[in-house]
Amino acid sequence: MNPSQQLELKTLIDKFSNGEGIFPTPVPGITLIKYTALHSFMPMVYDPSLCLVVQGRKEVLLEKERFRYTPANYSLISVDLPVVGQVTEASPEKPYLCLKIDLNQRDFSELLADTGQLNVPDLSTRRGYFVGKVDDALTDSILRLARLMEAPQDIPLLGPLTLREVYYRLLKSDCAPMIAQLVVNGSNLQRISSAIEKLKTGYQEPVRVGELAGMVGMSVSSFHFHFKEITAMSPLQYQKRLRLMEARRLMMVEAVDAAGAAYRVGYESPSQFSREYARMFGNPPARDIKVLRSVAADA
Repeated sequence: MNPSQQLELKTLIDKFSNGEGIFPTPVPGITLIKYTALHSFMPMVYDPSLCLVVQGRKEVLLEKERFRYTPANYSLISVDLPVVGQVTEASPEKPYLCLKIDLNQRDFSELLADTGQLNVPDLSTRRGYFVGKVDDALTDSILRLARLMEAPQDIPLLGPLTLREVYYRLLKSDCAPMIAQLVVNGSNLQRISSAIEKLKTGYQEPVRVGELAGMVGMSVSSFHFHFKEITAMSPLQYQKRLRLMEARRLMMVEAVDAAGAAYRVGYESPSQFSREYARMFGNPPARDIKVLRSVAADA
């Protein structure tokens, strides 16, 4: 990303982000993120997306792996991943600015069918989180997509075409092997993605690894291996994170008490829920929600 590209992207994000937080835009699938202060580690689920940091710095923890990125980098997420994110450089004068683009597997597949650009013999299983160096060509295509925020009348025609170029630039980048896993029918990533969808919709139920493996046409040992290669965690650990994040949302947004939230997300033991919650969020449920509400009230 050269200085002129960075300056224009900063100007656009400032213009279309009123205040602080996460902002939808007139361009479908494009989201802006702006923070004026450092944010401590916050558990969340990242969906398949491309993220470009325009200003500031961020760290993401995927289990024991730490990813750092700056305006020189972009991140690509190929499957839904429970992570812990932290903004490490931001201030009112120089806020953290990020542009996020949702990824669509079908659009990638259609582009490949039309262009035949993908020629990646290595279809080995790869981590579902990738950080790479952003070049001027990729930044330029993202910038032209962002410019459409100022020309809403052009979005229906130029939006899909410009997004298609962003996808093309990704196919020519270092993340091409990951995209190969995303779009090739029957790849290990596609199979694990199907299992993840099942876990997301049935997170209240006990994990039955044999059923998940059979559903995606894998042996149990192969399923375990590829699931962990892609997500950095086991299916049971993945489900646990989904449960705890949903329980936190229930307590914070719907004012459900800790015991009620525990049962609603599938825990049979409130004490086990409290222990695992404190291990993930740093405080027991009641104290954690009190802190969150205090922070929200002061914002």
